[in-house]
Formats: sequence, structure tokens, C-alpha cells
Amino acid sequence: MHARPLKYFLAVYENHGISAAAERLRISPPALTKSIHKLESELGVPLFERRPGGVVPTRYADMLARRVRLMDIEYRHAVAEIAAARGGSEGAIRIGAGPVWYSCFLPPIIEKFLVDWPETHISVQSGVINTLVPALEAGEFDLVCTSLEFPDRAGIVKEAVIDVRHSIVAAETHPLAGQAIAEPAELASYPWITVANDHVGTGRIWSYFAAHECPPPDIAVEFSSLSGMLELVAGGRFLAHFPEVVLGTARRYGVCALKIRGTLWETPAGMIYRHSEHRLRVVRKFIEAVRAMASELERQLTRQASSGPDRRVLPKDDGTARSSALRCRR
Repeated sequence: MHARPLKYFLAVYENHGISAAAERLRISPPALTKSIHKLESELGVPLFERRPGGVVPTRYADMLARRVRLMDIEYRHAVAEIAAARGGSEGAIRIGAGPVWYSCFLPPIIEKFLVDWPETHISVQSGVINTLVPALEAGEFDLVCTSLEFPDRAGIVKEAVIDVRHSIVAAETHPLAGQAIAEPAELASYPWITVANDHVGTGRIWSYFAAHECPPPDIAVEFSSLSGMLELVAGGRFLAHFPEVVLGTARRYGVCALKIRGTLWETPAGMIYRHSEHRLRVVRKFIEAVRAMASELERQLTRQASSGPDRRVLPKDDGTARSSALRCRR
């Protein structure tokens, strides 16, 4: 960050207090307080409400924080471009990832990418649509890989590369696992696990049961980890929904897909990024790497479709090939 007052403001905003921010910045709390007061005076609005437990940002602070983060991105990109022009490293890529991207697709892409771009630092943070998209808009990520089932946003590029189908899963010992068809009423009678804060996925569950004129199930547990969800499902009580790409891993936990009426959920997935982000070469190259992954999947699917059963190979997250009904998009 090139403007010290804005850097100080953002530290207070992100640390929710003067003392914590001062420690992070390695300055005295009085000096930081003076800087914030000066910035408030220049803007003519209060940025924080002082309370016994710390400070609370005002709506003006929310507005300023969003713009300051975007300014920071542009400054960081300028530094990266200058470094690249001098023959140095282009710096870092910050990626937000939905569960299936985080656990399955991104690891092999990153491993291959760093062979060609070894000096690039890549950080990956998992999340869901309703946390990842606002974070991208706020400047916290350079790129997000996730489901694209959300309304278009101004200044944001949505690029679909694959279609992902979801299945309802249960332990292999679950009463519904051996049935020819698990009826909606039966599925609703068991407790469910969902990804934490995944309002889109939960909404899809409601839609499936509503379409079959059946009350929705009880969401008993929300979990942020796919492996944690699989552990719970493997215990035998719970049901959950997973992208079919994860079913190979699920089988190692003793978890299988149930046969149900109709399709639970199929959605396009891919990348979202700001228009300005696409100008940074290292981000452009990573986007190209994701596209290459999709093209390779399509070639594999074409070969398999012409040579035998519908066994579709996906990127590896565990050293073994998996099969799934996943379609590449061009």
C-alpha cells in the first residue's frame, strides 16, 4: 500500500480495533488513533464507532475499505509489472476456491503451473459462492474458481469451463444404499449435512424436494471440510450431497451415491475475475492453465466415448483416477 493513512485505516478495519492494528503495524496506538482522526477529518465522516470492546466500522468505512483494497490491487499489479519488465518475478496470485476446486481441480493445476512459473507465490482459500464473490469484489482475491450459479456482476468476468453434477450420498451401510430408488420422502426422513454457509447448495436441496412435493429434510450439521463431511456420512446416520467428481474419494470412506428420482443439481463451474485482473500476465497465465485443464478433460472424454463405457477420468487429488459424469465446456 503506497498511501500510509489508507494503510493504517485498512489495518484498523481488518483487525477490528486500534490496539491490534497498532501491533500489526508496529506503531503506537496514539499515533494510529491520530492518523484515523485526521483521515476522518479530511473525509468529513466518521469511519469508526468507538465502543468499550473496540471499534465498529461505519457504512462509510465499508465504502472506503472496498476502494482501498482495489487501489492496493492496482498498486500491487504495477509493482509486479515493473518487476517483470526488469526480468524478475511477477509476485503472487490469491485464489478463492469452492470445495470441489479446492480439493480436486486446483492442486494438479498449481503443481504444473509452478513448474513454468517457479517464483510465483500462490495462496488458496476455500469458501462458497456467497463468501467468495463478495471477497473478489472487495479485492481479497485475484481469481475465484467456483460454481457460477449467481447473478452477473458489473466488472466481473464469469468464464464457465466445466459442468458439475451433484449426487446424494450415504454410507454403504445406510438403509437407503441398497435400494433401487430412494424416494424423496425417504431421503427427507434422515438428517443431512451441508457445506457451511452454502446457501446456493442448500437452496438446491429445497428445490429438489419441493419439485417432488415433499417437505425438506432437517439440516443437522454444517461443515466447512469435505473430508469432515465424509467422515460423518460414513458413520451411517447422515445424508449429504457431493459433486460426482468427489465420489472416488467418497468410496474410500465407505460412502456411495444413492439412486434417486431425477437429478439433484447440475451447475456450470469455472472462473470469475475482475476485468482489470486479466491484464496482469501471471493471472492471465493461470487462467490459461485452468482452460488447458478443461481441454485435457475434453480430450480424455472423447477418447473414452469412442473406446468403451462412459468412464470419465478427472484430475487427481489422491493419486488415483476417478470416474464421473462431468462435462467440459468450451
